[in-house]
Amino acid sequence: MSVRQPIGKDVISKFSRPTAQVQRTCLCNSMTVRTATLSTSEAPCIAVPDAKPQGFLLPIVGGAAFAHLLNDMIQAMLPSIFPMLKQSFSLSFGQIGIIALVYQVTASLLQPWIGLYTDKHPKPYLLPSGMGMTFIGIALLAAASSYEMLLAAAAVVGVGSATFHPEASRIARLASGGKFGTAQSTFQVGGNTGSAIGPLLTAVIVIPHGQPAVAWFMVVALVAIFVLYRLTIWVRHHGNAKAKVLSKGHGEGLGRAGVIRAISVICVLMFAKFVYIASFTNYFTFYLIERFQLSVQTSQLFLFMFLAAVAAGTFVGGPVGDRIGRKAVIWISFIGVAPFALALPYVGLAGTAILAIVIGLVMSSAFAALVVYAQEAVPGRVGLVSGLMFGLMFGVGGIGAAGLGELADVHGIVWVYGVTSFLPLLGFATAFLPETQRKKF
Repeated sequence: MSVRQPIGKDVISKFSRPTAQVQRTCLCNSMTVRTATLSTSEAPCIAVPDAKPQGFLLPIVGGAAFAHLLNDMIQAMLPSIFPMLKQSFSLSFGQIGIIALVYQVTASLLQPWIGLYTDKHPKPYLLPSGMGMTFIGIALLAAASSYEMLLAAAAVVGVGSATFHPEASRIARLASGGKFGTAQSTFQVGGNTGSAIGPLLTAVIVIPHGQPAVAWFMVVALVAIFVLYRLTIWVRHHGNAKAKVLSKGHGEGLGRAGVIRAISVICVLMFAKFVYIASFTNYFTFYLIERFQLSVQTSQLFLFMFLAAVAAGTFVGGPVGDRIGRKAVIWISFIGVAPFALALPYVGLAGTAILAIVIGLVMSSAFAALVVYAQEAVPGRVGLVSGLMFGLMFGVGGIGAAGLGELADVHGIVWVYGVTSFLPLLGFATAFLPETQRKKF
């Protein structure tokens, strides 16, 4: 078969064995496209920017989700040892709340700035470097001999978390193949699963053996560093091409007024969601111990059930949002959970377990929808938006944990759960979210 070639172009080679041939489209340095028949042994060419996405890359999204699992497993260990630290260091609820505040505010303040910077200057190696900070924070926590050292350890772990979330969320989006909700929920469910496993490992490894056993979580950090290093290699080779492909799939976003309105409503929703979630992650064990006289280890099992439900709800929320829309999922996650939240303070132990599972399952479905909604509202700023969303999550959760701790010191933890049960009703603010438009791939 002969090939007619234009003047000045490379001659297209012919091979005698068609079974060893593959036709590819390549983009040369001069930005002209040429078609060549190459052997399969030759190096692959750079994908053209206008090519279609290669689909949902499960190994990459799964790797990011697994790293998120390891990261959040470590983060969940900190509130899980609060009862032990409270007894060992003779701390008040207010001081426990300050530890949570230092960790979560450190993480929240840094995340948007890291995301903004890496939008313009991608730094994939921040991922393993940030996990190195978490490794150091765990070592400090295991060796802490004073309240001040506990605060320093919490701050260092917070820095590690701040560097992880914006870049890891970006990787999940790059490998989404346009299924942004599914990718975000898969990424997030890794974190939620880690948050659920963390208290169990703490109950088995740390609580029976004391504070020095926290050092075992350094092994988890080392595994995470290896996984993140492998993801970094993929980003260096494929990140730019994937970003160009995905940039053709987003819409125009919202105008300035629409963005301000959307962010204001999202802040209200994040406040309601994460202050309420903080009441569980930081104080659910105390609530169960005080109201039902459970042991610390038994209360950790109830916390695990709640966090496992959160993980399941997060996983379901993303794909459902891709199908029925982000706002519909947000509506369901807040208003649907309100009756169960209002009933929780007035039921027995079995009812508390059932309602906690339902609350975790339904309310957690909103997070992926909120993140992707914000990314569609401000397209092209994945790092900034992810940093803001995860920053709000940590910041609001930290402030909420500190405030709830102070209220618990004054009024008691049971009273606090009665007040926080009204927070899901703030979900009616969803009515003020503007509509976003997204192009289809």
